[in-house]
Amino acid sequence: MLSTQKILALFKKDVLLEFRQKHTFYGILLYIASTVFVLYLSMDNPELNVWNALFWVIQLFICVNAVAKSFLQESKGRMLYFYSISSPVEFIVAKILYNLLLMVLMSLLSLFLFSVFMGNPVNNTWKFAGIVLIGGASISMVFSIMSAIAAKAQQNAALVAILGFPVILPLLMLLMRLSKAAFNEVFKDGALFELIGLIAGLDVLIILLAIILFPYLWKD
Repeated sequence: MLSTQKILALFKKDVLLEFRQKHTFYGILLYIASTVFVLYLSMDNPELNVWNALFWVIQLFICVNAVAKSFLQESKGRMLYFYSISSPVEFIVAKILYNLLLMVLMSLLSLFLFSVFMGNPVNNTWKFAGIVLIGGASISMVFSIMSAIAAKAQQNAALVAILGFPVILPLLMLLMRLSKAAFNEVFKDGALFELIGLIAGLDVLIILLAIILFPYLWKD
């Protein structure tokens, strides 16, 4: 049976470590700011479809830098300690929650910087912000489980992007399509809810895979 107290304790541990290792957090912030600024210098006020595509591609690279390190930074000794005090499901759920929070914050910051430097062609900002929250959470879940797998393969960070590509590509395409609802694009009846349902279905599938597969990685 899952212990909410242990999950919250592990979640709090990751938050405290992030505050102690501020150079990592600031490095991600610098990456976001510098990337958006370079885009601003290259193309000022791009047209709608280009703006939308650039935004979600940037979210992908932000996630690779922010989330992929979550398991790769854990030493064998520390993992052995976690193995003795918690179950694998509690550990992976805590990691997913922390990565979800981190990616949501980074996504909102990226949206703000995009609006400042690249203009804001979005007609419904609140709707787009909601889609950004959904997208950031979904992308973070994918790379959380991929990071767990890569951490068991000689600590190879490149595997995170390689393993995540087949899953993240359809998710990004769905998010780009869903984002157009915030640009006042008219969808056919039920099409918008179908896109949201597909994204939610992928999220549920990823969580189930993490809960089922991670215990086997945990024992390794």
